[in-house]
Amino acid sequence: MLKLGWDLVWTIINLIVLYLLMKKFLIGPVMGIMEKRKALIADQLDHAKVTNEQAEALKGQYEQALSSAREESVQIIRDARADAKQMSEGIVKNANQQAAKIIETAKETARQEKESAMQGAKTEIAGLAMEAAKKLLVSGSSETGNQMLYDEFLAKAGDANDTDRH
Repeated sequence: MLKLGWDLVWTIINLIVLYLLMKKFLIGPVMGIMEKRKALIADQLDHAKVTNEQAEALKGQYEQALSSAREESVQIIRDARADAKQMSEGIVKNANQQAAKIIETAKETARQEKESAMQGAKTEIAGLAMEAAKKLLVSGSSETGNQMLYDEFLAKAGDANDTDRH
C-alpha cells in the first residue's frame, strides 16, 4: 500500500512551518495594512460625504442669499422709481404754482398800469377841461370860438381815450 516516507513527512512539516511563517510575517502584516487602508478609505469617504453635505447646505444658503439680494434690489429700484416720480410730481406742482404766481403778478401789474394810465388820462382830461374853461372865460363867449375850443377839447380827449381802449 502506500508507504509514507520520511521525505514526505519532512516536506509536510516544512510546508506547515512555511505556511505558519508566511501567515505570521507576510499575510498578517499585509492584511493589517489592507484593513488600515480600508478603514482610511472608509473614513475619507465619510469625510467626503460630510463635506459634500456641508457644501450643499452652503450652496442652498448662497442661493437663498442671492435670491434675497435680487428681491431687495428690485424693491430698492421700485422705491427709487416711486421717490423719483413723487419728486418729479412735486417739482412740476411747484413749477405750476410759481407760474401761476408769476401770471397773477403780471395780471396785477397790468391792472395797476391800466389804472395808472386811466388815472393819468382822467387827470389830463380834467386839465384839458380846466384849460378849455379858462379859455372860454378869457376869450369871451363867441359862438365860433366856443365851438373851436370844444372841438379842440374833444380831439385831445379822444386821443387820450384811444390809448385806453386796447
